[in-house]
Amino acid sequence: MRTLSTLVLMLVVLVQAGVSQSTPATSLPVVKVKTPDGKSVSTASISNDGKPIIVNFWATWCSPCKQELNAIATMYEEWQNETGVKLIAVSIDDARNSPKVAPFIRGRNWPFEVYIDENSDLKRALNVNEIPHTFILNGKGEIVSQHKSYAPGDEFAMFEEIKKIVAEDAQHKAPESQSK
Repeated sequence: MRTLSTLVLMLVVLVQAGVSQSTPATSLPVVKVKTPDGKSVSTASISNDGKPIIVNFWATWCSPCKQELNAIATMYEEWQNETGVKLIAVSIDDARNSPKVAPFIRGRNWPFEVYIDENSDLKRALNVNEIPHTFILNGKGEIVSQHKSYAPGDEFAMFEEIKKIVAEDAQHKAPESQSK
């Protein structure tokens, strides 16, 4: 029985290690992506008024990606109300498949922004090798964590992390406002 308890504990630790990984604070690389209607957009224009941003890489053919984004979509309004977080879903569908993205997202009615990285410029710049792959940026636009893959329930851990980032950002802003 003791061995089973140890094994379960090790499994929980390994799963958590895969869910979230701290990263050195860097910013989102500046590259061009497209909107679902084909307009070119620079990632430099992505901002959220000092609040966190989730950047999620996905594809129309990736089942775990769709599960994750569907799960987040059901809670997204609550997440925004509580933390102000903004989600950017970046499709890595290539030029051959990118025309499928717009009808796909319309059918899902996802409440977040969607861009298409059909040349894989952003994907390469962030060293994304498997999807889903999610980056979380703090209020300064720095990448502070990332996780790969998806298992049901990961979205709850992600939201806890976002709340922690919001609290940390508030702590850093508090001394600034007191000194004014």
